[in-house]
Amino acid sequence: MLPTAPADRIPRPAEHHLAGRLPTSTLRIATAQAPVVPGDIPANAATAAAVIREAAAAGARLVLFAEKFLSGYEPTLIRADPLRHAVQPDDDRLAPIADACREGATTAVVGAAVRDEAGDLRVSALVIGPDGVLVTRYDKQYLFKSERELYRPGTAGCTLVLDGWRLGLGICYDSGFPEHARAAALDDCHAYLVGALFSVGHGHHESRTWFPARALDNTVYTVLANHIGETGGWHTCGASAVWGPDGRLLAEAGPDRTDLVLADLDPDVLSATRTSEPLLHDLRNRPAATGRVLHRLG
Repeated sequence: MLPTAPADRIPRPAEHHLAGRLPTSTLRIATAQAPVVPGDIPANAATAAAVIREAAAAGARLVLFAEKFLSGYEPTLIRADPLRHAVQPDDDRLAPIADACREGATTAVVGAAVRDEAGDLRVSALVIGPDGVLVTRYDKQYLFKSERELYRPGTAGCTLVLDGWRLGLGICYDSGFPEHARAAALDDCHAYLVGALFSVGHGHHESRTWFPARALDNTVYTVLANHIGETGGWHTCGASAVWGPDGRLLAEAGPDRTDLVLADLDPDVLSATRTSEPLLHDLRNRPAATGRVLHRLG
C-alpha cells in the first residue's frame, strides 16, 4: 500500500489574497515527456520512476508529467475496465514512483485517470512527495467536451509549497481559462504547473497562446508537460516547456522525442518582473467594481 499523507498535510482551498512573500532561493524543476504504453499502469509507472531518477540526478526538486501519463489518454480502455486502467485508492502500482521520489528527495506530479473512493472517475494529478508519500490529488476542474461523459470535474484548486515556492496545479483544458491560473496567482502562487495533452496543429497553437498569456497575465512561471506520439486517438505535439513570468519561452523539448527539460525558477527574476509588470499589485489596489454602464447606440 502506498503511504498517504495525514489530513492536515493535504492542501485545502486557500483564501484569495496577494500578501504572500516571494521565495528566497532558486527551485530547479523538470518537465518530462516520454512515450506511454496504452492502459499499462505498471509499465508507465516504471517509466516515470526512471525519469524521476534522471531528474533527481540533475538536481531537480520536482518533476511534472503529462495528463493521464499512467494510462495514456485512452478513454475507451478506461471506460471498459477502470479497475485495471485507472488508479485506485491505495494503489500498489504507484510504488516504483514513490521509491524513486524517496531515493532522490524529489516530488513528482503525475497525471492519472483515478477511480475515487465513491467510484467516480476523475482526471487527476497525483502529488507524491520527496518522502514517497502521496500528499494529495488535484482533480481537473474544466473537462473537455468528450471527457464530460466519463469523468466528474474537480471542485477545488490545489497549491503546493516546496522550498518556499507556491506552485499552482492545472490539467490541460484548465489552462485555457484565464480564471484558473488567476485563482492560483491570487493564492500567492509563483508558478503554474500543467500536465496536458496538446495535439499537432490546433493544440500546439493553443499551448503557445495560453501558456505565455497565463504567465504574463499573472507574472508567474508557467510549466507544461505534454505527451509525445499517439495516445487515445490523438497525435500529440510534445514541446513540453517552461515560460518565464514575463511570458517569454525559457526552455522547450522537441516535438516527438523523449525529453527532460530542466529549468531554474529564480526569485530575483520573479521579483524584477513583478516590479516592471505590476499587474498583481494593481489588481489588488484597484477601486471596488461598481458595475457596468450600458449605452445603446441608434
